[in-house]
Amino acid sequence: MLTHHVLFWLKPETSGEQRTAFRKGLESLKNIETVTSIHIGVPAPIERAVVDNTYTFSLLTTFDDLAGHDVYQTHAIHLAFLDQFKIFFEKVIIYDSQ
Repeated sequence: MLTHHVLFWLKPETSGEQRTAFRKGLESLKNIETVTSIHIGVPAPIERAVVDNTYTFSLLTTFDDLAGHDVYQTHAIHLAFLDQFKIFFEKVIIYDSQ
């Protein structure tokens, strides 16, 4: 199994409507056939020194293997998401694990 965890910091000027569209764009990624599970979230209201809650959205996807992840990276749905929404990114950090 491989997990792909992406944290997105959207630009401060991103409107509520644009954030809603962004979330819907994230949800579209579940339609990629190699995605075995997906979780989209926002920071939980947990205040601890070791918790980073400065991001806007969290995307956690799982795949059966690295090959499934590789399909995802070049899939038309993923590329369309990036084309449409990358203008809203201020910062992105990705953690992949197996």
